[in-house]
Amino acid sequence: MMIISPMRERDPWKQIKPWERTSYAVTRRAEHRRRPPRGPIPRREEGEGRCINSNVTTLPDIGGEKQKYRTEKKSERPREEEEREGEAQSANGALLDVVSAAQKFGINYGQIANNLPDPTQVAGLLQSLNVNKVKLYDADPKVLMAFANTGVEFIIAIGNENLQSMAGNPGAARQWVTQHVQPFLPATRITCITVGNEVFSGNDTGMMASLLPAMKAIYAAVGDLGLGGQVTVSSAHSVNVLATSFPPSSGAFREDLAQYIQPLLDFHGQTNSPFLINAYPFFAYKASPGSVSLPYVLFEPNPGVRDPNTNLSYDNMLYAQIDAVYAAMKAMGHTDIGVRISETGWPSKGDEDEAGATVENAAAYNGNLMQRIAMNQGTPLKPNVPIDVFVFALFNEDMKPGPTSERNYGLFYPNGSPVYAINTGAGGVSGRTGPFDPYSAQMFSSASRLAVRTASLTLLLLVLPLLSSFSC
Repeated sequence: MMIISPMRERDPWKQIKPWERTSYAVTRRAEHRRRPPRGPIPRREEGEGRCINSNVTTLPDIGGEKQKYRTEKKSERPREEEEREGEAQSANGALLDVVSAAQKFGINYGQIANNLPDPTQVAGLLQSLNVNKVKLYDADPKVLMAFANTGVEFIIAIGNENLQSMAGNPGAARQWVTQHVQPFLPATRITCITVGNEVFSGNDTGMMASLLPAMKAIYAAVGDLGLGGQVTVSSAHSVNVLATSFPPSSGAFREDLAQYIQPLLDFHGQTNSPFLINAYPFFAYKASPGSVSLPYVLFEPNPGVRDPNTNLSYDNMLYAQIDAVYAAMKAMGHTDIGVRISETGWPSKGDEDEAGATVENAAAYNGNLMQRIAMNQGTPLKPNVPIDVFVFALFNEDMKPGPTSERNYGLFYPNGSPVYAINTGAGGVSGRTGPFDPYSAQMFSSASRLAVRTASLTLLLLVLPLLSSFSC
């Protein structure tokens, strides 16, 4: 939220000039190398805390006997638990009746850990949650085999270390596709290959120059093998490829990257493939918690800000970042390319200097985002184009380097228990009702499900009085 003086109530852009006309967009990769976020950001109100405000949107939806307790007989449930469930059903009536987000968002399945479950268990977990889009950081054959005949769509990846060899050797690209893609189709639905990840975030100009040739080589190999109608080719980028992102209509790519990005956009336009962005509003808040509005980055109710050039109003940072990318592409002559968020998320734990890295904020960010996904919501600039998002991440990964937050982005612990409960709205179009429900997952024993449900019931009873102030 912003601190607005009466004289400037209608001109928020001129009030806050800590880092004027530069990008405040920051993402998580190579975070320590980044400058502090710069650009006008809505301020938080005095006295505003760092945790979720009273407009609670992250309550665990524990209503629905068939969904929540499908492994138990009703007669076996304590009467007190049934009474509490009735209260929960009433509480959930106050939530928006929207289509379940489960089939509409994707999940990043990272594996930098030594304690993750077997891919076959993960396949069962995601099927039970009705999640049907997964993004990998490699092309792990065990994972691709485990998800055969599940209908789950996959984005697989080629590591940065392979770009230069593939750029100069089309045969290597063809061999990679022959080995990592062709054998798994059509049983496993591989729909996209990302070539490199955040290549423009480093200082390796040789790798930057190799990115597009490598992408073209992979694209040619996919076509030569008759897979062009099934598999697209793209690459994921940090939001830091933008020099300016605020206001969104002034979005522009960095000048030093223009020589690489212009032909890259031409490729996307020619191949009808999406431009992928990794965006983390968490880092903007972490870098400046005193001036960044927490509700603004968590999709919670706030006054929002208005773009003076378009008169469009933004109530969250992620949408502003997406539209800034659209504006930057338009400045380079492209309005024919879609934007997908290949990574976004919020850590549930961090170091002492990582402001905002809490379970409450992580639940709020992901839960509120999923509710918007469930409503087929678009950005202010593209209201009729539903946001396309891959949440980071499926599991906490204990071997990731960097600050504590890097190891705590997961929705689940490696043992299969949820890190927190999130509510995504309710609906029945997809055949599912209620929230993204980690407690019904097949990886859990009945004892662990009961323990988690009991904890959620207790939490719900504590926050029920706040539901009267809920608004979307």
